[in-house]
Amino acid sequence: MSSSPDWLALRKDFPILDQKVHGRPLVYLDNAATSQKPRAVIEALVRYYERDNANVHRGLHELSNRATNHFEAARARAAKFINAPSADEIIFTRGTTEGINLVAQTWGMKHLKPGDVILLTEMEHHSNMVPWQMIAERTGARVAYLPVTGDDGLLDLSQLDSLLTPQVKMLALVHISNSMGTVNPVEALCARARKKGITTLVDGAQSAGHLPVDVQAIGCDFFVFSGHKICGPTGIGILWGRQEILNSLPPYQGGGEMILTVGYDRAEFKQSPQRFEAGTPDISGPIGLHAAMDYLDAIGRDKIWKHDQELAGYAYEKLSAFKGIRLFGPKQDRAGLVSFLLQDVHAHDVVTLADRAGVALRGGHHCTQPLMHKLGVESTARASFYFYNTRAEVDVFIEVIGEIRKFFGQ
Repeated sequence: MSSSPDWLALRKDFPILDQKVHGRPLVYLDNAATSQKPRAVIEALVRYYERDNANVHRGLHELSNRATNHFEAARARAAKFINAPSADEIIFTRGTTEGINLVAQTWGMKHLKPGDVILLTEMEHHSNMVPWQMIAERTGARVAYLPVTGDDGLLDLSQLDSLLTPQVKMLALVHISNSMGTVNPVEALCARARKKGITTLVDGAQSAGHLPVDVQAIGCDFFVFSGHKICGPTGIGILWGRQEILNSLPPYQGGGEMILTVGYDRAEFKQSPQRFEAGTPDISGPIGLHAAMDYLDAIGRDKIWKHDQELAGYAYEKLSAFKGIRLFGPKQDRAGLVSFLLQDVHAHDVVTLADRAGVALRGGHHCTQPLMHKLGVESTARASFYFYNTRAEVDVFIEVIGEIRKFFGQ
């Protein structure tokens, strides 16, 4: 790939983008919710189902061997994608949510006791909040939060030292906020936690497909992300964990494939990753994810990141010119999304009217209800960008927001 990708040419790899919605060309700006899929991913899925469909690990026939090879190749590719030391540290899950639940239920049940603290941030997605609340209730631990300073969406790091008490056993935080666009300094935060012997988990749902990720450089103990947000299929995700930690944890579920031996009274379990992959897995998901990771790295996630940030910065600047608009998240160094509210206009009305103009946005609390309540709002409208979006599409988006303002007499 050249040093400057041809973004318009890359758009042609996505069949879904070439359509009209309500008679207007589709402008898809809901990438933080899910990304679109290139032909390379679609063709990988079709090829598997047309040529190689069989169960993995358990057969001696050719189709099973092919499926197993493709399945395990995807595991190795995922390790390379995030610079994990070993493919054995890669666990296939249904997505970010299941990955966090797996850690909460296995690590949490083993290590948490009454009086212990799980430290989160106030900007966490429900998927990195509710599982910890549930395990805290079961173990007698409690959940504490590192505050967000306000509409700028930044963490109040001045309070970190006072919150990192000896009672804290887990620090779990989002890499990039899905509702604010904040890029958290995860390397520095994990380093400070590690010095105190605190286990760390980073939610990479909004980062893995947008910027280069190196779990060894981040220094976390667990890292999770979803396939559908990085141009891969739905229903597949990755949990990475340090091998020595994974092998010390109890299984998440019981069944076939994750066992060494089974008797009528007890069972012995395999090491990671099979220990955490009970039953017939999603086989096509990892195969499609493999194609997605190859596709993104052929472009270069460093280039994707720069492109996303430029579009978000341009959109933020244009929106700032409107009167009666409230913008959320940092003014500088934001990820590729912008959340906003028009004065006296519900976010759902903004999104509904934008849809009539062919612009796909997201409106709601973005699975960050506690953060919305802290900011004194019920919801926001959100435009989120990816490498197949263009500046011309941002112009259409801004024009549509201007028309919505006029519709409401602003």
